[in-house]
Amino acid sequence: MNTTLNSNKPIKPKSILIEPPSRFWNFQLDELWSYHELLFFLVWRDLKVRYKQTILGAAWAIIQPVTTMLIFSLIFGKFAKIETGDIPYPIFSYAALLPWQLFSKAMTESSMSLVANGQFITKIYFPRLYIPTSSVLSGVVDFFLSLTVLIGMMFYYQVAVSWKLLLLPVLIVITILVSLSISLWLSAINVKFRDVRFILPFLVQVWMYATPIAYPISIVPESWRFAYSLNPMVALIESYRWVILGSEISSAGNVLFSVTLFGLMLVGGLWYFQKTEMTFADNI
Repeated sequence: MNTTLNSNKPIKPKSILIEPPSRFWNFQLDELWSYHELLFFLVWRDLKVRYKQTILGAAWAIIQPVTTMLIFSLIFGKFAKIETGDIPYPIFSYAALLPWQLFSKAMTESSMSLVANGQFITKIYFPRLYIPTSSVLSGVVDFFLSLTVLIGMMFYYQVAVSWKLLLLPVLIVITILVSLSISLWLSAINVKFRDVRFILPFLVQVWMYATPIAYPISIVPESWRFAYSLNPMVALIESYRWVILGSEISSAGNVLFSVTLFGLMLVGGLWYFQKTEMTFADNI
């Protein structure tokens, strides 16, 4: 059998046509899965860049919340003498600082992530959703490093461990989703309106003091309690203290409200991110 190869015949290159979503909701899980290795690479890259050329390296993930806890213990625990019941103030504040650090760091870093990775967005195609997601997930590594200090504090203060601690992984997943819900909105908005980088530090600071991290919700006057509980982070912080320290939750309705609100924000953030991602390359 004779086979003749025509080397002069031109080879037609394969073309991939990328079109904007034509429907209101076009969230493609199969496409996200096909690029899942890229997500791991982005998370690893964020971790390497974060601690590159630092003397202490990943130890900063522990130093920051511990330092904040010591300052809170001095000002609010010793000087202001805020009552925390049978729970020592240092572990009372540190148990709330862990989820807050994860949330605030994810908000700050992911909001700038799309602009910071503009050189990739304008040159190649991949799911843009992975950029803010990687910023959120890289903060989880810092969370678990800081969690080791909390475990040591629980042994030191002889905090009793109950079955509630089994719910901690659930709370961590909820915190990741909460962080992602805010990050999707801020990162997409920041592409078009760069005011986000100026507003965000002020927002994070105000939000922290509007959340019961350095103080218990019991010091909030009853007349302000309902308006205060509209802050969805209140129920999340209380849930961490309930799971880790066994403290009471002021209202189960607040927890349900917060979960519902953040669920709606996550769905809305995915929709808005998908709607605006076709303009990222032009605006960056």
